Amino acid sequence: MPVNFDLNDLYAFRALVEYGSFRLAAESICLSQSALSRRIEKLETALGAKLFDRTTRRVALTLYGQSFAERSEQLLANVEAVLADINQASKARTGLVTVATVPSAAYYFMPEIIRSFQARYPRVRIKLIDSSLGNVIEAVASGQADFGICFDRNLPPHLEFVPLVEDVYVAACRRDHPLARKGQLTWREYFQQDYIGLDKVSGNRTLLDQALGHITPARPSICETRHVTTMLGMVEAGIGIAAVPAMSMPASGHSVLTPLRLIDPVVRRSVGLIRRSGRIQSYVAAELEKLVTERYQLT
Repeated sequence: MPVNFDLNDLYAFRALVEYGSFRLAAESICLSQSALSRRIEKLETALGAKLFDRTTRRVALTLYGQSFAERSEQLLANVEAVLADINQASKARTGLVTVATVPSAAYYFMPEIIRSFQARYPRVRIKLIDSSLGNVIEAVASGQADFGICFDRNLPPHLEFVPLVEDVYVAACRRDHPLARKGQLTWREYFQQDYIGLDKVSGNRTLLDQALGHITPARPSICETRHVTTMLGMVEAGIGIAAVPAMSMPASGHSVLTPLRLIDPVVRRSVGLIRRSGRIQSYVAAELEKLVTERYQLT
């Protein structure tokens, strides 16, 4: 539905609600009574509803007008807060942005993003909550974080998901491991090796269990951990191989670790940005979010 009114019409409406008189309301916002009346008529026409009952002695809100008054006040408050925030940020460019992210996404996305952002806003601090999928979702849903980066699994309906990268799972192994020359493994071959597993509270573990439910591992994992970064440390120490998101692997040419493709099936996950629906972001948080989406968002 197109919006056929503007902020000035809302300010005129607010003034008439406050003063209950066309004369006093018009004076308060430096309009003539006829101009104020035209703004109210425009607003009522756009909404398709009567907002005021008018008599010769008073102006009173209708029931619809009372409901609209509450909502329009919230809208004006949000607009004024955003404008004040932009004005403050443009002057000082200070503030704090909190981002919740699963560790693999923190490793993949955030170093370059933070470097670029700090070049633009050197006085803005960034706090990273690098934690499990459940904690990331909770931090964004509760407002503790301005936005989050995670994969698209079991998100509540009040969170929006903006896809950024399609990721796949690979087997991390040492370059001197006998399998390193193979280049790829089936999952059945993978489960025949000494492998490091993920704890059941891990979002990656849940995703893999669902995707590989038709495969019975030939042997149990030799050890379990909760975080992918810990798994990679164990692989580097020569304890075994590990199935990890490709984005968590070190850059190509790493002296110790190399990835092997995992096939039959190829397990994928969609990694993206999450935010609360309807939340008004601070100026600096919106700028950081924009930087992430412009650089990585899928086309």
